Amino acid sequence: MYKLVFFVPDSHLEHVKAAVFASGAGRIGDYEHCCFETRGTGQFKPITGAKPFIGHVNQLEQVAEVRVELVCHDTLISAAIEALRQAHPYEEPAFDVWQLSELSSQA
Repeated sequence: MYKLVFFVPDSHLEHVKAAVFASGAGRIGDYEHCCFETRGTGQFKPITGAKPFIGHVNQLEQVAEVRVELVCHDTLISAAIEALRQAHPYEEPAFDVWQLSELSSQA
């Protein structure tokens, strides 16, 4: 099992979650579409060559974003990441992937 964590602007939250869930991620036992969300502020500065969805090159930006955490079976993690990349509005979405220990992956 893996834990997938990604950050997405409020405007695209449901769209990106739906794509990741469609890959099979977010299932715990007999429950699907399981996740935890935390709201916060993301910060970035696009540099020359970037094509930012939000903001302008060489200007520091702060954006209301949501951190989404969910679990994903080993066999589905690549598909979940691909779904995230395809659905996310940013050209470089921020995400983390952690492999869970056997003790925590009894889902």
